[in-house]
Amino acid sequence: MRTEDVTPLYRRVVFTSDSFDEGFPIRHFAVSDHVKLFFPHPQTGVLVFPQITENGWEYPDGAGDPFFRDYTVRDYDADARELAIDFVLHDHGVAGRWAGRARPGDEIGQLGPRGHVVFPSDYPRYLAAGDATALPAIARLLEEAPEGSRVTAVIEVESAAEQQRLDVAPGVDADIVWVRRDEAVIADGHLSALETAVRDVAIAPGERLFVFVAGEAGMLKPIRRYLRRELGLTKEQVDVDGYWKRGVANLDHHADADDADD
Repeated sequence: MRTEDVTPLYRRVVFTSDSFDEGFPIRHFAVSDHVKLFFPHPQTGVLVFPQITENGWEYPDGAGDPFFRDYTVRDYDADARELAIDFVLHDHGVAGRWAGRARPGDEIGQLGPRGHVVFPSDYPRYLAAGDATALPAIARLLEEAPEGSRVTAVIEVESAAEQQRLDVAPGVDADIVWVRRDEAVIADGHLSALETAVRDVAIAPGERLFVFVAGEAGMLKPIRRYLRRELGLTKEQVDVDGYWKRGVANLDHHADADDADD
């Protein structure tokens, strides 16, 4: 394992594992695919990892509670057998604290991805938006977008120091908009600076585009309503994924962000 500080608050951890000798399930343009990472107990250091059985997850008697979180696959190098995961560093969560202290030789558990959501590759334009937790998926979308397409990425970060260099696929016309929370404007009636920035993106009436938005679940609801109700985009054109929710651990982000909008 090795680490790389991408920005002051963003750390990339590159994992190796004997299990990667048999490969790792990564698919092109399945940019939101994620794994479950299991972390040692913050106090005892004990790593509780399940055995996968026909009855589901099973833990040894007396093992205690597992500590796990979902993380987007940033990259996988098949030749080197290395899996890259990006972490937002903070002290109020087990994963962020672990990543901030991670050193070569540290061990965690990993499961998945359990399936693939491959985005459509036949759209002339893509809009990707989200907060720092969505950055790995947005970065992959920029890197894997189909040749000849146009991509607008709207990314909310803490400050200018958190802007990072993002690569773009050959033949892709990309426009990257950084929304810096320490100075961004939130328009009247909007829930977040990200919502204001998404609404500011020029979209022609009837334009054929695919939209991916991810981040804090509560912040995403008005954005989803804007896309579906005001712009009239179909369900097939919109993928909104609540990666986390304030006050909720292990949010099930497979659940629809707002069923009432369909």
